[in-house]
Amino acid sequence: MDKKVWKQWWFKIVLLVIPVLLYYLVPAFQEIIQNAVKVLSRVDVDAAREYILSFGIWAPVVSFFLMVFQSVAAPLPAFVITFANAGLFGWVKGAALSWTSAMAGAILCFAIARLYGRSVVEKFTTRRALKEVDIFFEKYGKWAVLIARLLPFVSFDIVSYAAGLTAMGWWEFIWATGLGQLPATLVYSYVGDMLVGSVRNVVFGLLILFALTTLIIMVRHIWRDRNATQTVSEEI
Repeated sequence: MDKKVWKQWWFKIVLLVIPVLLYYLVPAFQEIIQNAVKVLSRVDVDAAREYILSFGIWAPVVSFFLMVFQSVAAPLPAFVITFANAGLFGWVKGAALSWTSAMAGAILCFAIARLYGRSVVEKFTTRRALKEVDIFFEKYGKWAVLIARLLPFVSFDIVSYAAGLTAMGWWEFIWATGLGQLPATLVYSYVGDMLVGSVRNVVFGLLILFALTTLIIMVRHIWRDRNATQTVSEEI
């Protein structure tokens, strides 16, 4: 193994080991991660907002890293944090914070896939889900990322990971992600800031229902295309 390859391996190992050591050796860091998982798992805008607000002047920073954490480790709808940001910081500043933090999370997922490969990515997602997204990429190519980003209420971590496993360039991924998620981020930030109480809860519920419906339709479409391809292959 030459010196360059050895340095690359050391770099990859260090990047993996540092977060693990922080989690097990620093109680405060472990508590923050555990609380973040609890908040995200509840899929509750009010709970997310209260959690972020509890950090005082550090609330924007915590929100930023919460979005990145959600992208990497928690396959949950990002609009939970987007709604919370809008309620805390106003729709303009909230949208800016949500957009930049979502971009950072997507780029990190892409980088993890590009650096460590499929075997590591499957630890963050599932092998079955990754295969389904692979089919989506085969069908739509580089447009797959842009199409997915037009649905920002759906968790994009798997799409970002899958993109990192393809030959897609960094800048192609960045512009597709940034452009695709911008319109909906603005809309949902505005909605999250303007609507309150029961009306907001109704809209939030409809978004969840729409997200689930979209996922079901996408999975059915991919499954149907795959079966059609298999049928053609068998006939040949």
